[in-house]
Amino acid sequence: MTARLEGKTIAVLATDGFEQVELDKPVEALKAAGAEVHIVAPEAGEIQGFNHHDKGDKVKVDRTLSDVSASDYDGLVLPGGVINPDALRIEDAAVGFIRAFTDAAKPVAAICHGPWPLINAGAVEGRKLTSWPSLKADLTNAGAQWVDEEVVVDNGLVTSRNPDDLPAFCSKMIEEFAEGRHAA
Repeated sequence: MTARLEGKTIAVLATDGFEQVELDKPVEALKAAGAEVHIVAPEAGEIQGFNHHDKGDKVKVDRTLSDVSASDYDGLVLPGGVINPDALRIEDAAVGFIRAFTDAAKPVAAICHGPWPLINAGAVEGRKLTSWPSLKADLTNAGAQWVDEEVVVDNGLVTSRNPDDLPAFCSKMIEEFAEGRHAA
């Protein structure tokens, strides 16, 4: 990947229970493309990653939700894991942060269970996307068109199903972040 994200700052919103590889690989790809990347979480300190059901590594939080706004960033990444997005979708500050990105037509990339909080942010109605299969009913009930594809791009919203899709996900994520804001 070429360094096409020079001068761009990307937020990765996560909390305890994120899927390790779904945070690590996008962060690596973003940094390799020249972006500045901040791990944003509800609380300061470290957040606990998981490799499926087993604890993975802890990751240092760069910024807390109380210290940032969507206007500080050019794009947003939402990693999966079951615990992480389930916790974020009931965290008012997280939902508001996500909503601010979608209201501003800034690109958002969400993988696996990562699209779950997009429902609470009111950001999926009329959108085509994919996710881990167990979210299909939730996303469809929220008005999304769910498809079973490796990576789906809908006007700046990039979604993928699982860690096997990471190469395609990271490539499209970088492409959309390089394009910037998308018309509504």
